[in-house]
Amino acid sequence: MQNTKARVNIYALLSRILLQELDENMLDTIKKDENILDFLPTLKNWEPFKELQNNKLLEEYFNPDFVNLSLLHLIPYETFYTREDQKIETGGANPVTDIYSAYDFMVDFEAARTISADHIGVELEFMHHLAEAELKAIENNDKDAIKNLREVQKEFLNKHLLQWAPMYLINVKYEARTPLYYDTADMALEFILSDNEYLSKELSA
Repeated sequence: MQNTKARVNIYALLSRILLQELDENMLDTIKKDENILDFLPTLKNWEPFKELQNNKLLEEYFNPDFVNLSLLHLIPYETFYTREDQKIETGGANPVTDIYSAYDFMVDFEAARTISADHIGVELEFMHHLAEAELKAIENNDKDAIKNLREVQKEFLNKHLLQWAPMYLINVKYEARTPLYYDTADMALEFILSDNEYLSKELSA
């Protein structure tokens, strides 16, 4: 159960950072949580992070970097990487739409400010949604549901996130101007690969 709780928290953190700009509350949470900072070592030791007020960090460093990485220079959508014409599929033909519907996952486009359901932050949020469902199944000792949810998570990683997110995250590491996004991309890349291995082991046990 501890593993699943940790996975729920990690997917939530990665999704939040990669989906939209940070606000002061989220930045404050990161600053005060040693567990989070251990995942973001470059950020933890970065002088401006330790010295500057949150609003200054957001306005001068983090938010411009987010815009650069998510809106201007890089494209955080699966279909851009997987379609030959590199067009983002914004309609019902998007490859993730059916699986989201099957597991009662609704994308709030207005809140997320994304144009398509296959944004990296939304796909990570869906993994968080599935891991939370798995946690409930563990609490209820529902072995069939646990197995089913792990299979769905593994399938989603392999058919979707692992098909394109590593390319995007490597580009983020290369383009990032702040340690926040460099570390987050590094962490996300490592985590989705290790989580796939973890799910494989759990399913073969």
